[in-house]
Amino acid sequence: MDASSELQRAEYDLAVLAPNGLRRGRSTGSCATAAVRAALYRLLAGVTLQETEVSLPDGRHYLCVPVQAVEMIAPDIAQADVLKDGGDDPDNTHGATIFAQVRRNQSGEVRFFAGQGVGTATMPGLRVAVGEPAINPVPRAMMRAAVAEVLAELRPGEPACGFDLTIGCREGVSIAPKTFNPKLGIVGGISILGTSGIVEPMSMASWIASIEVYIRVALAACAPGDAVAYLPGKIGRVFVAQELGLPDKRSVQIANFLGDALDFTEQALAEAGRTLPLLWLAGHPGKLAKVLDGVWDTHSSKSNMAMQGVARVAEEMNAAESGVLFDAPLLQQMKEANTVEAIIELVRQQDAALARRLWCEIEARIATLAQARVPSVARIEVRLFDLEGHQLGAGA
Repeated sequence: MDASSELQRAEYDLAVLAPNGLRRGRSTGSCATAAVRAALYRLLAGVTLQETEVSLPDGRHYLCVPVQAVEMIAPDIAQADVLKDGGDDPDNTHGATIFAQVRRNQSGEVRFFAGQGVGTATMPGLRVAVGEPAINPVPRAMMRAAVAEVLAELRPGEPACGFDLTIGCREGVSIAPKTFNPKLGIVGGISILGTSGIVEPMSMASWIASIEVYIRVALAACAPGDAVAYLPGKIGRVFVAQELGLPDKRSVQIANFLGDALDFTEQALAEAGRTLPLLWLAGHPGKLAKVLDGVWDTHSSKSNMAMQGVARVAEEMNAAESGVLFDAPLLQQMKEANTVEAIIELVRQQDAALARRLWCEIEARIATLAQARVPSVARIEVRLFDLEGHQLGAGA
């Protein structure tokens, strides 16, 4: 890392509370990366770290992560433990011990393995291939970057060498049944997750109350004819900001609480005796398509996944047509898919035009269902995106 980039890096201070007054936490990906760094220091330099810096994916911040324990478990294998702190989010892995075992390899590459308590993918449709450890792409990138950083710190100028990283969770086998992993075909433990390295405390009752405040601020910022947008997560933010041109004040992160957000909207508009001409809902169908089954709190602990609802829409589209749009094998694959993202790929590969029709229909149905909940909104538009941020239906 050069001097200019070092000057730009700043510590991400977890002591600063989220806007809802709750503590943020460290993702399993950040914990695993910290464990990798500590194990590498022990393996390469014989140094036992009590804390280490983890570079975050934004390229501008790092976390200071405490290290619980470091030891050599074999002459050529170092192991480090890091305690997962999920902040005030009701995170199943909060308090668990994430560990990394590190050894050199002769491949010249960084390779990943599932240790005790970390699962393995057995079904397609995930962010990792079948047979791979359930370590998502962003945590993998963080760990590769950590290896490069430690080598630059300890062995500057030496050729890069390869390492095997075995990532585990001591309580992972018992935690996994409380997650979606069994339904996703991830066996043996938890997944190592995170897109930012930070756990935002969103799925809390107090967060619901703060959403009402954000919605009232957004509505108050509307001039006649203006629109607002609600997003369950980060997917769709680029569309809302760049395509719709909505300022931050009129774009609200609603987490899993779509039903509450719509109710707050109706209440605020009714109290003010006004209407809203247009409300946008933008996000991944894994969240928003749960509305097809009457689910308005989309947290995984309170709802099933959305695959059956999506497949049901395809069947109903068949029934409304004189010919078959979705053949029986494709419908069966859709029903058996382990994620909505897998359905996205299945239909897209078979017929891109048909895929767009399906998602347009689902967008229209979500809008109709949401519209019934907010009569003071003149029109609701829904836009669905895949995990890469590509539009699926209207506008695709």
